Amino acid sequence: MNKLKFLIPILFTICLIFIFYIKRYVFIKYYPPCMNFFIFSVFFASLFQKETIIQKFAKILDGMLTDKTAEYTRKLTYVWCIFLFCNFVFSVITIFLSDKIWILYNGFISYVLIGILFAVEYIIRIIFRKRNYL
Repeated sequence: MNKLKFLIPILFTICLIFIFYIKRYVFIKYYPPCMNFFIFSVFFASLFQKETIIQKFAKILDGMLTDKTAEYTRKLTYVWCIFLFCNFVFSVITIFLSDKIWILYNGFISYVLIGILFAVEYIIRIIFRKRNYL
């Protein structure tokens, strides 16, 4: 059973898509904006703390952070906040557009954009580490 736990979110998502397709429950369209806003809120609220959420993750992975790393991760939190807020706005806009556009943006484009941001940040992080630690 433990090996099958990773299937639960996949099956849940498939069930939601099926219900949306069969019953046309409009409230399902509000799920992406709610999740985007929640994640944005977590990142944004962390900007007012001593350590941002990204700094906390970096500390877990790398231990103590240098001043440069702390500054980099704080700036990265700003970047993610801007991205997440824009993603939230676009997901709200898609609620009022056709189902095909909603599905295309919330089921594909937003994830591609998240992946691009992760990839770009990873490349920048490698460059940052080479410049500051070698």
